Amino acid sequence: MNWGYKILFVYLFFVAGILLLVFKSSSEKVDLVTKDYYQKELKYEQKIDEAERAQSLSSPLQYEVSNNKVLITFPEEMKGKAITAHTLLYYAADETRDSVYNLHTDSAKLVMILPESDKGMYELKMDWKVDTTKYYSEHKVLIK
Repeated sequence: MNWGYKILFVYLFFVAGILLLVFKSSSEKVDLVTKDYYQKELKYEQKIDEAERAQSLSSPLQYEVSNNKVLITFPEEMKGKAITAHTLLYYAADETRDSVYNLHTDSAKLVMILPESDKGMYELKMDWKVDTTKYYSEHKVLIK
């Protein structure tokens, strides 16, 4: 076999490798962070104001993860007030593992029960409302 055939085989092998990479990458699943990101971006200034309000409280929002439950404790000034919370447990790698909870409490404590299969690193995104004031906070949560 002369050197011309060897060069031909190298080129053919290279083209086959590139075609394999194109096929593999086109069949890869890609999830957007959210489907309505543009509308959420327009309201982002409002989220910044809500997050600043949450940071100005006497203490930050506390959370504790144990036995497939997340216990959320609000700051002292929230005790005895009606709290309405919208919580998103966001899993960046797979949107099917995201969980949304709408919760209400008067005791400044909330408990979220999680499915046993949901293990991994999540982001706890929490909007809550006391009277007419809205708050927002984000926390990294490891569920074991």
